[in-house]
Amino acid sequence: MPFVSHPVFARSALAVAVVVSLACTATQAQQAPRTSQADIIKQSAASDWRRLDPENTLVMEIHGKPVIMELAARFAPLHVANIRALTRSGYYTGSGVVRVQDNYVTQWADPHDEDKAKAKPLGTALAKLPAEFSIPLKDLPLTRFQDADGWAPVSGFVDGLPVAADPAQNQAWIAHCYGVVGAARGNQPDSSNGTSLYAIIGQAPRALDLNITVVGRVVQGMDVLSSLPRGPGTMGFYEKPEQAIPITRARLLADMPPRERPAIEVMRTDTPTWAALVEASRHAVGPWAVRSALHSNICNRSVPTRATAAPET
Repeated sequence: MPFVSHPVFARSALAVAVVVSLACTATQAQQAPRTSQADIIKQSAASDWRRLDPENTLVMEIHGKPVIMELAARFAPLHVANIRALTRSGYYTGSGVVRVQDNYVTQWADPHDEDKAKAKPLGTALAKLPAEFSIPLKDLPLTRFQDADGWAPVSGFVDGLPVAADPAQNQAWIAHCYGVVGAARGNQPDSSNGTSLYAIIGQAPRALDLNITVVGRVVQGMDVLSSLPRGPGTMGFYEKPEQAIPITRARLLADMPPRERPAIEVMRTDTPTWAALVEASRHAVGPWAVRSALHSNICNRSVPTRATAAPET
């Protein structure tokens, strides 16, 4: 008698075969030999790197150590222009870190900004600016990630910055990842002007996205900002102005003597090398690794820096 398998049994057998096949494929993907991130960086070409823009780089010194920030002029042009003016007028020099909240932010400002008699003058900087929460996505040179972001339909990098986007709204914004710098504000959306800035020192608080103007990111010096004593007051604030940690000096890279400029380069985020680095981050490499995540997101992907052979002249 001819044997006719039951349709349900046949489908079950096929399903098992598919599951086994997918499991094998996943195992092979996890076990496939990959070039390590370190090797990709080591093998990169000179064209994979770029110098910092002197007009859009802020160098701030705390405890004699530099904190180097790249300003996001494409995303927040008015705030960045104000930050340049504040820097050149000496506003940040002599200001201080007024808040360090664990797993959240380090914030700096004029410790006396609420005392009109002692508050530092703004110089040529503007006291009021419109909010700059996002810009149009159209024509933005976004290097997209393939994995889901969870906070936005699209994500990737622009100019070394982690960016989230919503194509349906033609909207793109800098995501609140570790090291990102924002302009603190009050209850009104347009109440930030760059006089008080903060850097994310903990797990990415992405709920802040589209609620605050982001002005850039820390390129070097996160060890300085994240190791400061936590503030004892509410939300990590220091309770008295004299407790603020002094900013001994703040300058734009353009205004520093060539021999004093930090001799570093930043990896470009619009090259095949960057794409390879992002893909490599999805795979565990080496004898220690057991499992590959096969997933990455913009807040887990830092942008490499490296020392240059000589200071820029």
